[in-house]
Amino acid sequence: MKNKRFIYKSVAVLMLAGIGFGAVSCSNGNLEDVENTGTFDESTYFQNEEQSFSGLVATYDMLRKYSGGFENMVTFFNGASDDFYSGGGNSSDGAGIQGFSNYTLNPIIMPASYWRDYYQGIAKANILLEKIPAAQMNDQTRNRFIAEAKVLRSLYYFELLRMFKNIPLILKPFKYNDDYYNVAQAKPEDVYAQIEADILAAVNDLPATISSANEKGRITQGSARAILGKIYLYDKKYSLAAAQFEMVNGTPGATSQYGYKLVTNFADLWKVENKFTTESILEVMHTNLSNADWAFWGTGKDEGNSINQMVGIISYGLVNQQPPLPPNDAPSIHKGWGFNPVTDDLFSFMQGDPRLDATVFNAKALVQQNKITYSAGFRDTGYFLNKYLPRTSDESTQPGATELNFRQNYIAIRLADTYLMEAEALGGAGARAQALLNAVRARVGLPSVTVSMQAIKDERRRELAGEGHRWFDLVRWGDAPTKLGSRGFTAGKNEILPIPFNELTNTVLKQNPNY
Repeated sequence: MKNKRFIYKSVAVLMLAGIGFGAVSCSNGNLEDVENTGTFDESTYFQNEEQSFSGLVATYDMLRKYSGGFENMVTFFNGASDDFYSGGGNSSDGAGIQGFSNYTLNPIIMPASYWRDYYQGIAKANILLEKIPAAQMNDQTRNRFIAEAKVLRSLYYFELLRMFKNIPLILKPFKYNDDYYNVAQAKPEDVYAQIEADILAAVNDLPATISSANEKGRITQGSARAILGKIYLYDKKYSLAAAQFEMVNGTPGATSQYGYKLVTNFADLWKVENKFTTESILEVMHTNLSNADWAFWGTGKDEGNSINQMVGIISYGLVNQQPPLPPNDAPSIHKGWGFNPVTDDLFSFMQGDPRLDATVFNAKALVQQNKITYSAGFRDTGYFLNKYLPRTSDESTQPGATELNFRQNYIAIRLADTYLMEAEALGGAGARAQALLNAVRARVGLPSVTVSMQAIKDERRRELAGEGHRWFDLVRWGDAPTKLGSRGFTAGKNEILPIPFNELTNTVLKQNPNY
C-alpha cells in the first residue's frame, strides 16, 4: 500500500475536515488576537464572513515562518551567508542549520518544514478561494478576501521557488479521490507566470492603505505591489519590477502614495514597541498573548518571535562593578542560544557606518572592559545580531515559556529594501537609481556615492544585515560561488536546496540536481 505521508505532511495537508482552521471569536479585522476554538467540517464551513475571515487569518499565520519556530527563515538563511555563522551551542545544534552553514546539507537533514509549511499556507489559500465565492457577505469584502488569499498564495509559492525552484503548482484543494502521487513539478517559469498574474488580478481589490489598528498586518495595494516587484526582480523582468517598485516608493525620501516613508532614526526600527512604522511594507506580527509553551512550539499555535531567543547570548551576565568604578552601563540582555554570531568580515565591512551599533552588538569589547561575561557558542566571534537581540525588559510577563513569547515583529519587506531593489532593477544607473541610493544613505547621515551595481550591493549588505536577505541576494547576483566558496558552496548545486527526502516517497517528484 502506498505511503500517504506525502498528503498528510505537505501539499494536501489541509484536504481533510478538521485540520488547520479554527472558528474566529472576534468580529473585527485584527489578525493577532483571533482565538482558535476548535476544528470544523470543511463541507459546511465558510458559510459567512466571520467563518471566511477565520480561514483568512489561518492563511496569514503562515507568514510566521519567517521568524517563528526553531526552523525560521531568518536564522536559517543568515547562517548560510557570509555575514553570519550558524552558531548555537555546538556543531550539532540543529542539523539543518549546521548543514546549510557549511554546505553539507542533504535531503535527509534538510528540515521538511521549509517545504511543508508553505504548502500548508497554499492549501489554506486554495480552500478559501474555492469556498469564499459562495459565502454570504458583501461583494467588496468577498473580493478583498479573495485578493488577500491570492497574494498570500503567490508569496508562499515565491518562497518555495527561491528555495527549491522545482515545485508542484497546485491551485485547488485535493479531494479524496484525487491522485496525490502523480503531481509533477511545474516549470519554474509557469509558476512565476501564475503568481505574477494572480497578484495583478488581485491588487485593485485591496485597500490602498489601512488606518484601523485592528487591520494592521493585512495585505494592501502597496504591499501587494512590493511583493510583485520582488517576484519580477527574481524572475529577471527588470522593467516590470522597477515599475511596481516606483509605485510603492514614490519620490525617494518623501512620503509615497501609500504612506510609506523612511523612519528618521534607523535604530528605531528595532525597538520592540515600534510596530508598523511608516517604513513597514510587509510585517509579521508576534505577540506574547498566545502563552506559548514547549508542547506546541513551532506548530503554528505559538505566536512569539523565535529569532530573539535564538540569537540571544549564551549565559550572558553583568559584572558587579564596585566603587570607585562607575555603575555598569552594559545592557541587561536575556540569555539565549547563541545562533547567528556575526562574522569578522561583516564587522570589518561595517566599520565607520552609522548603522553598525544598531546592527552588531560588540560583546567582545564589553568583556575586555570587564563589564559582562558570557559563554562562547559554536563559531563564536564576540559579535551578535543586535537588531533582534532580546533585552530582559522584553521578557514576557504572561504565562508560558519566556523563551517562546518574545513579541518583536519581523519586517519582511521595508521601504529601504524596496528602494534598493528598484535601484537594482534599474540596472544600478540613472538619476532615479542615484536618488534611491542617496535616500537610504542620507537617512543615516552618509554622503552620496556614485550609483552602480556594486554600490547597491554594498548598501544592501549594510542596511539589511541580519534580516534574512543576504543569501538570496548573493544567489540572485551570481556572487554566491565567490563569496561562499570557502564555506563549501558549489556552483550549479547550492543555489537551491534539496527537497526533503520524505516529500519524494511514493511520488513522481524528482530531487534537485546534484543532491
